[in-house]
Amino acid sequence: MKSNCCLVILLLCFSFAFSQEQPDSSKTLDEVTVRAFEQNRKPGSTTSNVKIITISNGDRNNKTSLVNGFNTVAGVRMEERSPGSYRLNIRGSSLRSPFGVRNVKVYWNDIPVTDPGGNTYFNQFANNNFSSIEIFKGPPGSLYGAGTGGLVLINNMDRWQPGASLEYMTGSYGLQNVFASASFGKGENKNHFTYAHNESDGYRVQTAMRRDNISWSSQLKSSERQQLTASLLFTDMYYQTPGALTLAEFEADPKAARPAGGGFPSAVNAKAAIFQKTILAGFSNQYHITSSFKNSTSLYGAFAQIKNSAIRNYERRNEPHFGGRSSFIYTTKINTAEFQWVGGGEFQQGYFNTQVAKNRNGNPDTLQTNDDVSYTTYSIFLQGDLNIHEKWIATAGVSINKSKVGFTRLSVYPVTSQSRTYQNELAPRFSLLRKLGNDFSLLATISKGFSPPTVAELLPSTGAISTDLEAEKGVNYEMTARYHLRHLKLYFEATAFYFKLNDALVQRRDLSGADYFTNAGDVKQKGLELHTDYTYSPVGNKFIDNFIIQADYTYNHFRYGSFVKGTSDFSGKEVPSVPNNTFSVMGDLLLKNGFYLNSTYYAASKIFLNDANTFSAKAYQVLGCRIGWKKTVGKKHKMNFYAGADNLLDEVYSLGNDINAAANRFYNAAPRRNYYVGLSLQWIKAANK
Repeated sequence: MKSNCCLVILLLCFSFAFSQEQPDSSKTLDEVTVRAFEQNRKPGSTTSNVKIITISNGDRNNKTSLVNGFNTVAGVRMEERSPGSYRLNIRGSSLRSPFGVRNVKVYWNDIPVTDPGGNTYFNQFANNNFSSIEIFKGPPGSLYGAGTGGLVLINNMDRWQPGASLEYMTGSYGLQNVFASASFGKGENKNHFTYAHNESDGYRVQTAMRRDNISWSSQLKSSERQQLTASLLFTDMYYQTPGALTLAEFEADPKAARPAGGGFPSAVNAKAAIFQKTILAGFSNQYHITSSFKNSTSLYGAFAQIKNSAIRNYERRNEPHFGGRSSFIYTTKINTAEFQWVGGGEFQQGYFNTQVAKNRNGNPDTLQTNDDVSYTTYSIFLQGDLNIHEKWIATAGVSINKSKVGFTRLSVYPVTSQSRTYQNELAPRFSLLRKLGNDFSLLATISKGFSPPTVAELLPSTGAISTDLEAEKGVNYEMTARYHLRHLKLYFEATAFYFKLNDALVQRRDLSGADYFTNAGDVKQKGLELHTDYTYSPVGNKFIDNFIIQADYTYNHFRYGSFVKGTSDFSGKEVPSVPNNTFSVMGDLLLKNGFYLNSTYYAASKIFLNDANTFSAKAYQVLGCRIGWKKTVGKKHKMNFYAGADNLLDEVYSLGNDINAAANRFYNAAPRRNYYVGLSLQWIKAANK
């Protein structure tokens, strides 16, 4: 019955395609440029399997979370255990991420956001911090250092236009959002300033969230040869953590927070919450040494202060880190062949301190552990690219990576130290693209990934230092077919992949909810990703301006190979945290009078929650819909009034499950049906060139 309702509503209420900027200025595939791996080409001519998401004030969701948008990309899954607590995996599992984003390299305006310890505070970003996101699926190590979980490149200056905007949104569960931005300057000196405030009481008990975010970017083109971009991002946020429930507790009251039990207080009594402050500052400089030879260099410094009032303890972390990246790009032509060489390196250094104390009613009590952590990582990379007649395009790259981590436990006497080095791991990648006519192409890729444990895995919340953990290593094979009927504005893409991962890092949880990690023998990850989109812009139609529809399907066949832990044999079992099937449909209908209809449908099959495959989260489907009206006054002023709803089918489901949890506490309920309404005002000034 629900499936039939979904299809009917989808036919009546098409949504905004997330890969478009906004309904009245949609971008076609040919107008987008892929930057990943220094390609700087149109998607059809790149040897990278990349999806591009663009975001603007015309976005269709309630702008408190990017979960719905990321999950519409085949092979990508983002989860939210509670408002502000994200997990992201790209063509993989969430076994390494009880919370946070790990094993995914993230850059903002060419500045590393992922710290040297392998962790990314993705929740520090607000909706107006970026105008485009590139998502690369597969090991990116040949050019971006150690990692097997994919790559995310974020940019907020590629659609710069002078002007200002202000937006306010309110909705269910105490939702209050404010977004403001100002862009000023001219072609040679661009400035962009943003402010965002997000606030919500949350659906569950103990899930209130508040985030204040400020960003500033300035781009100065001092000459025809040189361009300097400076960026600053500051976030102050607080979000409560309700804890996971057992199946009986989840079915009885999905809104409840974790109750007291096993000698531990309830989430409410422990005042379980995270206080997070992050600041990131850096610059990137592009200098054209000659017409065919240029250098791109980025330097940055960052600091994160985290206070985590958890059920079992109170953790305080100070995490300063700095680093840089430099690459030289040489391009030349010989007859009809174009060559490009890229060489350079990346370095990061972090000096962290983690203190864990007993939690007494949400305040730190007796100190349990005090650790200084030093983490150094660097990579040296080289890549060659050959383009023959735009028919054959080949890319070959390799990097050498080294990471060194040291722990000094200051809370015991004599002071003890431990260290571990993960070094000299080659990460090669080879891709070959063959174009067969203007509409059809085939892309084959072989790549190797290497991912050492993160600081959070080497020093988990149990407090035990685990330098015996091995790095993950694996080889990825994939084939992609692209078919673009340009005259019909119809596009198809299909990708099949096989990733054999050795020493996969797997999460465990003890009775208190603390996480720790172990190496599995091997994991065989096979998958199929399908994508199609269609754009209809009728000429001479007095009623319809344009119509866009997009569909994505993912099939995952993830299985343990040989994996024996103690007396338990998990060999051949399905890898938990991964749905076998996901499907999304989006569309957009914009009318000439400014009215538009948006909706998004997403479905996921059941998800196993432990290695033994004895517990699972049920399949679910989520439908969102939005209606709005846009009005342009003259050429400078725009107004957008809208109202929408998420989870229209009122599903009761768990999103962001705790994997391999002790006492079978797996379930974190997602919000039921909820509503929002908003108003956006925009003033646009003609750009000075």
